Amino acid sequence: MDTMSSNSTPSVLTGLKRGLMHRCPNCGDGRLYVRYLKVDPDCEACGHDLAEYPADDGPAYFTILIIGHLFVAPLLLFPFIWKAPVGLVLPLTVLPLAALTLVLLPRVKGAVIGALWAIKLRKAQDAPGD
Repeated sequence: MDTMSSNSTPSVLTGLKRGLMHRCPNCGDGRLYVRYLKVDPDCEACGHDLAEYPADDGPAYFTILIIGHLFVAPLLLFPFIWKAPVGLVLPLTVLPLAALTLVLLPRVKGAVIGALWAIKLRKAQDAPGD
């Protein structure tokens, strides 16, 4: 287990790789998710608090950005290149795009959590009495 010590600086690339692989960004051994997008509160391998990273809406925005630029933009050119009926093109494009989005979203969320771990950005703690 190669957990980061308190005096070493974590690499953003290491955090991104571990997150993309659905692994704890701290040790790389424990799982990141309990269910599809539900982050495990604590790493089962090193005990690191995984619930402290505020991924929030970032992964959804990055996933939309990736899907939009890589797949939707080229699809806008299809009517000029490929003369096919809409009834054929729609299921052939929408279903794979939906599947790709569902596959990509947990990986992007893991990468965001890994990047947040590397830059040491955590959720703000509530002040007593709030």
